[in-house]
Amino acid sequence: MSKIKKNPTRITRKLLDKYRLVVLNEETFEERVSFKLTRLNVFVLASLSTIILIVLTTVLIAFTPLREYIPGYSSTALKRQATELNYKTDSLQQAILMNEKYYASIRKVLQGDLSVVDFNRDSIIQAVKLEASEVDLNPILEDSLLRQKVDKEDKYNLFESATSATNFVLFPPANGPISEPYNLKEKHYAVDIVVAKNTPIKATADGVVVFAEWTATTGYVIIIEHSYGLISVYKHNASLTKSQGDLVKAGEVIATAGNLGELSTGPHLHFELWNDGYPVNPTNFIDFK
Repeated sequence: MSKIKKNPTRITRKLLDKYRLVVLNEETFEERVSFKLTRLNVFVLASLSTIILIVLTTVLIAFTPLREYIPGYSSTALKRQATELNYKTDSLQQAILMNEKYYASIRKVLQGDLSVVDFNRDSIIQAVKLEASEVDLNPILEDSLLRQKVDKEDKYNLFESATSATNFVLFPPANGPISEPYNLKEKHYAVDIVVAKNTPIKATADGVVVFAEWTATTGYVIIIEHSYGLISVYKHNASLTKSQGDLVKAGEVIATAGNLGELSTGPHLHFELWNDGYPVNPTNFIDFK
């Protein structure tokens, strides 16, 4: 029992024994500085210094640009650029996907495939549908000024566009006898109008040219997108006067009739009408004679 009691006393004495740290002049042995220390004080001071050094190092790495020089850490600017590029890449992928679907729809219209309705009616309309409560319908100052300007321009416009579906009139693209009528069973979704070569072909309504190119089977083809989900197609043309993206007015010349393409049997106009992805009989709306 005496040995057990002596050990703690000896350890305590060693920790609390006082020592003097003296700094002397080497030549004169003059005392410059002296410190009274114990082993306990040295241990506590070393521990506190180590903790403070660790904390300062952590702060420098976490909250200063110095962390960029440590392997494995990236700069804030680089992370921001990576995030922006990620958003842009996602937006571009969505835009490319929508463009591919749109071009596929136009291709199916050219080929006379009814399955184009799956894209026109479902994919686009459902994708852009919004709740009325989410849209602010209050006009702003710029909107009011623009409305006044457009009203003044349309006052003397000879090609005033239709303002509602009730007075939306289709203009005959060409006049002549119909050599082959619209036939849904035989998948002939158009009327073939016999015309002389180089006869001017006119737009059936106001719209935007979404396709204007040469095809081996149907010659020069032009497709116009109109209001109210209407698309008109003009095939076997000898030449085109409009390009993709052009705005056209009803009755404006967009092409000249011809006899081009592998499927053509003589100078004529192959004219199609599509409404919301469905083919419709043009003779129900237009008098070609």
